[in-house]
Amino acid sequence: MKQTTMIAATAASLLTLVLAASPALAADKEKCYGIAKAGQNDCASTTGVHSCAGQSKVDMDKAEWKYVAAGTCKDMKGLTADEVKKMKM
Repeated sequence: MKQTTMIAATAASLLTLVLAASPALAADKEKCYGIAKAGQNDCASTTGVHSCAGQSKVDMDKAEWKYVAAGTCKDMKGLTADEVKKMKM
């Protein structure tokens, strides 16, 4: 019985750590448009063509985005969300 309790306590601790770290991980990332290869986008298209990750059909489509480390999007020749909106896709 003690082993089961120990396993449950360890699992609860790990879950707490993961949940506590998640917002911090998201804060270190930004959406970068126009850098995703076909099938490697992180979520929905800005044009509404699809609503899920991995469904882009074209490399470097400006309507598709990926999460990248904050501050690295421009180095990859990507676009911000504001720049994509101004393009009126």
